[in-house]
Amino acid sequence: MPTQKENARYLRKNMTPQEQKLWDVIRNRQFYGYRFLRQYVIGVYIVDFICREKKLIIEIDGGQHNEPKNLEYDKQRSLYLESKGYRIIRFWNNEIDNNITGVYQQLQKEFDIKEKQL
Repeated sequence: MPTQKENARYLRKNMTPQEQKLWDVIRNRQFYGYRFLRQYVIGVYIVDFICREKKLIIEIDGGQHNEPKNLEYDKQRSLYLESKGYRIIRFWNNEIDNNITGVYQQLQKEFDIKEKQL
């Protein structure tokens, strides 16, 4: 059975189109100099993106996250991550697909950045 580190490595190599689209915006300190990591292991969980400096996790969710069993899993996961001091912001796949500017602006708010850019 693969380790979480191996799972994270696999996920980095096989990002969803939405993960790739957001990654293209935030990678290499392009977002106001903040460093983001992708598919990062925290305990038994792998988060989509993290800015460790701000203790902010970005999750990108598809429709499967609306299913009852996944809602409960996500709730428990969020409680664990928040207990470690992280804030979590979630975006739906269709937000990334159809409104990347709005996603960018929401990230600016989370980082308390006043100027508009994209």
